[in-house]
Amino acid sequence: MRARDVRSILSALVLAACALGVWSFYATDRARADEPSTFAIKNARIVPVSGAVIPNGTVVISHGLIQAVGANATIPPDARVIDGTGLTVYPGLIDAGTDVGLGALAAPAAAAAGRGGGGGGGRGATGGNVPISRGPEDRPGTTPWENAADQLLSTDARMATWRNSGFTTGLVIPRNGIFPGHAALVNFGAADRTDELVVKAPAALPVNPQGGRGEFTGFPGALMGQISYVRQVFMDAQWYAQAQQIYEAHPQGNERPAYDHTNAVIGHVIANKELVMFPSQTDVQILRALKLAPTFGVRWALTGAQQGYEVSDAIKAANIPVIVNVNWPVAAAAGAGGGGGGGRGGGGDTPEPLRTLRFRDRAPSTPGVLVKAAVKIAFMSGGVANPRDILRNVSKSIAAGLPADAAIRALTFGAAEILGVSDRLGTIEPGKIANLVVTDGDIFADTTKMKWVFVDGRPFIPPPVPDVPAAGRGGGGAASDISGSWNITFTTDQGSMQANATFQMAADGTVGGSVSSPYGTAPVTRGTVTGNQFSITISLLLNGQSVDILLSGALNGNQMTGTFGSPDGTSIPFTGTRPRAGAEEVRR
Repeated sequence: MRARDVRSILSALVLAACALGVWSFYATDRARADEPSTFAIKNARIVPVSGAVIPNGTVVISHGLIQAVGANATIPPDARVIDGTGLTVYPGLIDAGTDVGLGALAAPAAAAAGRGGGGGGGRGATGGNVPISRGPEDRPGTTPWENAADQLLSTDARMATWRNSGFTTGLVIPRNGIFPGHAALVNFGAADRTDELVVKAPAALPVNPQGGRGEFTGFPGALMGQISYVRQVFMDAQWYAQAQQIYEAHPQGNERPAYDHTNAVIGHVIANKELVMFPSQTDVQILRALKLAPTFGVRWALTGAQQGYEVSDAIKAANIPVIVNVNWPVAAAAGAGGGGGGGRGGGGDTPEPLRTLRFRDRAPSTPGVLVKAAVKIAFMSGGVANPRDILRNVSKSIAAGLPADAAIRALTFGAAEILGVSDRLGTIEPGKIANLVVTDGDIFADTTKMKWVFVDGRPFIPPPVPDVPAAGRGGGGAASDISGSWNITFTTDQGSMQANATFQMAADGTVGGSVSSPYGTAPVTRGTVTGNQFSITISLLLNGQSVDILLSGALNGNQMTGTFGSPDGTSIPFTGTRPRAGAEEVRR
């Protein structure tokens, strides 16, 4: 799909991507012939991470790479110069665990349909149609040969949203399955061809023992079965590799081993010491992983680990890195059940156990405890809907004892080091990929604005973020209710335009509904409200292809302010009014 087609339809459907002055020039989805390739940010405070802060210096970028950095760096005569007075330059931030780039979540039934077959676990078989196991190729939720790099969608508007919040790179993890496939390290730039965004693929192999429950014959359902299955897959791969070596050395007179797709891929992971990501959230799960994972013969990392504050000594003794999930547990809304973030409260009038309350209080202290124990850490968003909340949640860890310089290191060089790309990402040094974030203040301050973001040396100007009252910031507290019908107003070069939206918010803060216009109705595919912040993705059908558009902003009673974000990074501010909370649909 051509980007101008997207922009055309956005203009008609509340998401106009018209020419917006300088923003239009630096937010196009492909390189232009008149776009400069050399930039210099001068007179800026520079946080290289690899060394001491430079109070007043220059960063030179050319053809996608950092060419020079320092107090006396020479500015080329052909450079487009940006005055960085009062600004701070950081390395681009890295989200070390996300599904950004894979589009909206498919419905469970649709996701399962048509994915059976040998080696893939026979997805979709239920009830009396469950086939009898035929051997080692019949594995539940096991598709390690798949790669997130092959599943990327340029239509996922969250890539622009993450970029606008300073995240230039993400470890994109495939969804669904015990062995869902390889994660890929992806730059959140803008391109017609998503392969231009891939930094490293494969980058890691995620393992999710609970990801195959109910698939194929139902095995493995219990925890013991899940752990046994994961262990067996690695053992099978080790045996397979040995059998192949023996046969290749002495083929005559020996029966050849049958080809096994899973064993071949996992064997390659073991032989090449690829990173394996093993999820462990609580102290019990972490200790179990510390005993189990070393038997796989792989290079591995813990993910999640929000209760790592309880077992930091054991993690340090194991000498393994940790990718901490910063989607901190919060209390559920009244009447709601548990949720993501690794242990939200039960809500309602039922008292929460002391262990749950302690976990919720102490989880943000985990990064600081691990850093104090000299454990290498990185951060993953782990389902956070609004990327600004990633920085807010890291700020909670800083308040709980994590040094600020260790926090920025975990978001940059720490992640790059764990993922094996510290030679190209994570610091501001000559020769590295030019992923940079330019801010007007400390990156963890809630009032700080992202002024420029560079991805692969290409500049983007993030749209203005609506000011949020302090009481409504962050993930804590009850969410404002967005339910009801809304009149939405925005302005393009065609003048003032309007559309209607109808939202329904569940007790856990998730949002459904649709946005309507003369061009049809676009359903909400995913949405959340945290505090007074909303992040809602709608799916627009354009030329037979689904395009994700992100609505994000803040609520203030029956008023909302925010922006519409298109896949190419274009952003349009809007305001909305709700004539009556919970009223019937407004007239069209």
